Amino acid sequence: MDFEQSDRSRDFQERLQAFMDERVHPAEATFEQQLRDAGDPHAHPPVLEELKTEARRRGLWNLFHPDPRFGPGLTYLEYAPLAEISGRSLLGPESINCSAPDTGNMEVLTEFGTAEQQERWLRPLLDGEIRSAFAMTEPDVASSDATNIALRIERDGDDYVLNGRKWWASGAMRDRCRIFIVMGKTDPTASAHRQQSMILVPRDTLGLTIVRNLSVFGYADNEGHAELRFEDVRVPAANLIAGEGDGFMIAQARLGPGRIHHCMRAIGAAERALELLCERAVRRVTFGAPVATRSNVIDWIAEARIELEMVRLLTLKTAWLIDTVGNKHARTEIAAIKVAAPHVALKVVDRAIQVHGGGGVSDDFPLARLYAHLRTLRLVDGPDEVHKLSIARRELRPYAEAAASDSSA
Repeated sequence: MDFEQSDRSRDFQERLQAFMDERVHPAEATFEQQLRDAGDPHAHPPVLEELKTEARRRGLWNLFHPDPRFGPGLTYLEYAPLAEISGRSLLGPESINCSAPDTGNMEVLTEFGTAEQQERWLRPLLDGEIRSAFAMTEPDVASSDATNIALRIERDGDDYVLNGRKWWASGAMRDRCRIFIVMGKTDPTASAHRQQSMILVPRDTLGLTIVRNLSVFGYADNEGHAELRFEDVRVPAANLIAGEGDGFMIAQARLGPGRIHHCMRAIGAAERALELLCERAVRRVTFGAPVATRSNVIDWIAEARIELEMVRLLTLKTAWLIDTVGNKHARTEIAAIKVAAPHVALKVVDRAIQVHGGGGVSDDFPLARLYAHLRTLRLVDGPDEVHKLSIARRELRPYAEAAASDSSA
């Protein structure tokens, strides 16, 4: 395994770090103030467009996209540290057009979309003119098992008709979110992994209702997480992505690389929390000595550094595997980082909150919002338990096969 960063990756890291320090972090307070002035938590503050314009000027745009037609064509190993840098601020990913769920949706349209679908939806997404949502999770079934998905997608002449409910469609509360990729069942009688399909549904389609926003620990996130209702929603058959029954395959292709993005951004958020912890610990005095001299705090700092380096290396290994042998042969590592990275990041943020005292759970510091965001990440793209089940099954498989062979001998 070779985790050595290329010269172009190091160049992007230096330029992205400068952009974050010079423009993104100073814009955080302005962003929050503009949201308050708008009176809408899902508004699009002007400062965000200023950041996007500056990012494009600096050549820091679509860094995630592996296709050189649409970005610099970085490998996943090259992009991983860039995702970490951008993850230090909630404004970072969107500023460089590398925010979820758009990244995964753009990769889906690149790999599986028709020329017409790419022209109508991929191009404006690549240009940062619109946003998108991915509607997979449902309120009425355990959606961590994708075969449970109940929303129906039924062929009717030249159209498909959708009926059902979705929720946690991240990004859908923003007016700039113009297109949804919706996963549903086209053939309930097919084999378990051939029942599902994905289809493009424009926001303004008749019968599609955005029911409400779902808050996260009381926070109304800027991108929003919507509950959706589909009542005889009719879209052209040409909106189907790939073919009928390809939904599960597309989901697997979409979610693997996306977990690299999520995990490296989580590491970036944890690194920022650790910095805040250390700054606070050396400046605050309790019982005649800095908090940083307390043995438990010393342990927290040391453990944070050890665990962050461990999970970073595991994530880089996963990125290297995706680059060299593909998603299919990196399934154990992909599942492992999706469990490990949010767990470590949450632990670091929680201890940073503790060192900050009452301030840590207030909005005077970014820690409370970071905690809410990272706790949600333990459910995004499947809960921890599903990934652990996947890992354990692969570990047990050779032993089960050996036991079966012995019993039949």
